[in-house]
Amino acid sequence: MKKIISLIVVMLMVIGTFAACGQNEAASDAGSSAGSASGSDKKISIVTTIFPIYDWTKNILGDKAKDADLTMLLDSGTDLHSYQPTADDVMKITNCDMFIYVGGESDDWVDEALKDVKNKDMVVINLMDALGDKKKEEEVVEGMEEEHEEEEGPEYDEHIWLSLKNAVILCGEIEKGLEKIDPDNADTYKANLETYTEQLNNLEGDYAEAVKNAKTKTLLFGDRFPFRYLADDYGLDYYAAFSGCSAESEASFKTISFLAKKAVELGLEDILTIDNSDKKIAKTIIDNTKTKAQKVLNLDSMQAVTEKDVNEGADFIKIMKDNLSVLKEALN
Repeated sequence: MKKIISLIVVMLMVIGTFAACGQNEAASDAGSSAGSASGSDKKISIVTTIFPIYDWTKNILGDKAKDADLTMLLDSGTDLHSYQPTADDVMKITNCDMFIYVGGESDDWVDEALKDVKNKDMVVINLMDALGDKKKEEEVVEGMEEEHEEEEGPEYDEHIWLSLKNAVILCGEIEKGLEKIDPDNADTYKANLETYTEQLNNLEGDYAEAVKNAKTKTLLFGDRFPFRYLADDYGLDYYAAFSGCSAESEASFKTISFLAKKAVELGLEDILTIDNSDKKIAKTIIDNTKTKAQKVLNLDSMQAVTEKDVNEGADFIKIMKDNLSVLKEALN
């Protein structure tokens, strides 16, 4: 999906932000650097875009989270692919000590937002860059609706957080960033990372064991498919109505018919959807099978987590455990 964002709008936001902040420039220049934030009463300020990054950071901060100003920008259920920053969002970013974002095509507004940042010690972490050659190009599999939009160059799948193996790597990058902005607490962050990494690795082992013992190795989605990284981690095949970053919402009869036939051919008893789905496509697929007996199951891609969910205890590892339960049902 080629996301079209007006850079003019972002530029205006940035200009407005720094006009508002201009009166504080002298105080900012005279203040301590981000790396020495822990040596003063100033809280370290960290801005993240999506929930998984926010939750990883919170776990690595551990008890030090109370000494940090940690922000999740996409806190209203807005999808990463349709998010555009407000002037207030730009203000938070330009004044923070560390900014962490996914770094895919949906984040093409970031460069403009960061252009005139005054804090030269700010740590900026682009997680797709940190992932290096482990990032994957978006793919269109048999039966999937293709994008109607022409793309320039490869488009990478942005849903890197849905791989527990990726999570281990990316949490390590976040911990390094925390050491830079708060070196006095480096040992605490290292210890917290070690504990959290063990939890991630244990859960990753549970996923591997579940797939190893599964009756089938194929998933069928009547929806977008943001789980490419997870599927590739465990050698799972998949069929879906749309790719993970697709902007399409209506599936053709050809796609519905293909997926219905595949469900019957492979003996699949479940059709999967993702969070916030209206399940219409999944139900239409079922209606076009011979038995019409398949169930609709939901895997949570964590793209619609809200501030309310966070306040009620939303947790990356818990959500991935819930997803594992759903995956076991779908594969058996």
